[in-house]
Amino acid sequence: MAPVNGTPAPLPDKKRRIGVMTSGGDAPGMNGVVRAVVRMSIAKGCEAYGIYEGYEGLVQGGDKIKQMGWEDVRGWLSEGGTLIGTARCKAFTERPGRLQAAKNMIMNGIDALVICGGDGSLTGADIFRRDWPGLLKELVEKGDLTTEQVAPFAHLNIVGLVGSIDNDMSSTDATIGCYSSLGRICEAVDYIDATAFSHQRAFVVEVMGRHCGWLALMAGVSCGADFVFIPENPPSENWEKLMCNIIAKHRKLGKRKTIVIVAEGAQDRQLNKISPTQVKDLLSNTLGLDTRITTLGHVQRGGNACAYDRMLSTLQGVEAVEAVLDATPETPSPIISIIENKIVRKPLMEAVRATQEVAKAIESKDFNRAMGLRDAEFCEYYNAYMTTTATDQPELRLPVDKHMRVAIVHVGAPAGGMNSATRAAVAYCLSRGHTPIAIHNGFPGLCRHHDDKPAGSVREVTWLEVEGWISKGGSEIGTNRGLPSEDIEKTAECFELYKFDALFLIGGFEAFTALSELRKARQDFPAFRIPMTLLPATISNNVPGTEYSIGSDTCLNALVGVCDSLRQSASASRRRVFVVETQGGRSGYIATIAGLSIGAVAVYTPEEGITIKMLARDIEHLRSSFAKDQGQSRSGKLILRNEHASKTYSTEIIANMIREEAKGRFESRFAVPGHVQQGGSPSPMDRVRAVRLAVKCVQFLEGFGGKSKEEIMQDKMSAAVIGIKGASVVFGGMAQLEKEETDWKDRRPKNEFWLDLKEVVNTLSGRPKDGDCCESCGKVN
Repeated sequence: MAPVNGTPAPLPDKKRRIGVMTSGGDAPGMNGVVRAVVRMSIAKGCEAYGIYEGYEGLVQGGDKIKQMGWEDVRGWLSEGGTLIGTARCKAFTERPGRLQAAKNMIMNGIDALVICGGDGSLTGADIFRRDWPGLLKELVEKGDLTTEQVAPFAHLNIVGLVGSIDNDMSSTDATIGCYSSLGRICEAVDYIDATAFSHQRAFVVEVMGRHCGWLALMAGVSCGADFVFIPENPPSENWEKLMCNIIAKHRKLGKRKTIVIVAEGAQDRQLNKISPTQVKDLLSNTLGLDTRITTLGHVQRGGNACAYDRMLSTLQGVEAVEAVLDATPETPSPIISIIENKIVRKPLMEAVRATQEVAKAIESKDFNRAMGLRDAEFCEYYNAYMTTTATDQPELRLPVDKHMRVAIVHVGAPAGGMNSATRAAVAYCLSRGHTPIAIHNGFPGLCRHHDDKPAGSVREVTWLEVEGWISKGGSEIGTNRGLPSEDIEKTAECFELYKFDALFLIGGFEAFTALSELRKARQDFPAFRIPMTLLPATISNNVPGTEYSIGSDTCLNALVGVCDSLRQSASASRRRVFVVETQGGRSGYIATIAGLSIGAVAVYTPEEGITIKMLARDIEHLRSSFAKDQGQSRSGKLILRNEHASKTYSTEIIANMIREEAKGRFESRFAVPGHVQQGGSPSPMDRVRAVRLAVKCVQFLEGFGGKSKEEIMQDKMSAAVIGIKGASVVFGGMAQLEKEETDWKDRRPKNEFWLDLKEVVNTLSGRPKDGDCCESCGKVN
């Protein structure tokens, strides 16, 4: 279609010219949004335009608005900040500035905007859309544009994505950048923790968050802080005494260190600011503690995005393009959100209004309303923190006849967050008057070493024992793959001997199998007629009944870190491919999500397998890609292969095949990170979710208090798995999960929620599809 009087004509067949911009404060993951929007737009036959320096670039126009190609965003996933820039723009807040912005968009033929920013940026975007018809009319009346020029651009579609380290937007569980920022905080506090312990010091740590306490609260949960100050729910009027009492109790119990987290917007219930200095003086003068202040500042904002933020920004960027293409003139501007594990669209201005209402509620001292306006997950985390931060809370204790002896056991391979979950379960049990009992070294430890001297494998746990476990990787009570069926009679005998009233399992598919065996053995062994629940914890994320397992995020961060280093090596040589072997058992989850997070050229999974035609197609794709960039691109290329993707085509064989077929035009190497993917300190996401879900599990077990063994055996939910499915946290009964949702042969769920994401990985990498290539040589037809 020919240009209309100097302005580009609309693209045919409802294709769009989509502008993408970042605005407001930068956040890790913004570059992932730009990459996803650009590449998805091109894959859908649209054109993509980068708008540099946010709204300032939209107003200035010229070289601030550039069409972007496929290769322009190569390597952007691993970069921090925003490569297209962001700037404050007073001009856009006034009508003349928006008028100029509208003209610049029309002159570039842009008829849709994807904006990644905070609530102020998104509000400005919606005002722009609201004013659009009037702006076009004014441009025509002034003679800047003709009626013919503006006619094709009568409607402007806007899609918002929230890039904010504060996680301060309502209607979404997580904003792009918040978990990366939380990671910086946790890393710093973990370091501080060590020196605090060494010198028996107290540290007051100030974190960002003027109107939102998400960072402070989550840092408190994931670092085991003694006290947390957040703007939404200030402490009671006598907070000074309350804080000092709690910390004094912790010290009396034997705790050597004190950590207090203060959000920058912290205040008391009369809206008087609570400063870190004020808290420090209290701890020093009232309790006599050697106290220091650490203000983390902008270190929280910088650095590369974590695996979750890379995945979130990519999936939301893809969904934003889909939303643009689905939009009609009547469609309200959407915001792309995530609820638990599901990407959803919500009305943009409803989300903005709800967010702004929080600040208003705080200003009016309506703190209950402020908390209520946050999502349900925020309130659950707050309650979990308050329940588990101190165990001496008489108001939470149950009557003596409702107290339970709760056994806790780890089963399977170690996973980040196992200790965090155990700590939370123990703290909650003690708060409620229950007796938490740790079974050391799994079921084999129970059967073989329960009566060892001086200390057997079955031990009651105190709060001080587990208090420092929140940040520890691995399994402090030991874990292995042994199952109850190895000695079911002895297992039942031990359950009877130690009078277990409930069982809390933490682990992967082996733990799922163990729970299945115990449930089925109830008929013959009354000792197993107690409530049992499983918190999935495995890097493979292959437990039926959930879309998320504790430990998988830690694994992804470790794997992404390795891949970033390998990509740097590959980039330096200009012509190198690394084939990286991932763990994950017979589930391709880790390989696929890591592929999404690093921009892998190809991902090989057990579900899909590997064929010679597939390899031929991918090798030809690599040849073509290297031929086009002629060594100018600095971005190395990575291929991920799950450890069980093929019995024939090993990681080394694939790397050798690529090297052979490259004919010297590029190189190929292979790397096997191995158990590096299991180790290390758990990620903040694994820590906070472990705490929240562990508390829910013990609450679930409490629900069976007072029931007879026969009633428990007949209750289909008395053996259950806690899981995140779509937008909900649910418990699934084992009988139903075993029968309908479990692929026992391949040790994974029958219907894996992430399978469709393989197509996203392929689309964004430009990997050719089966029908695109010659079957014999792999060349693109």
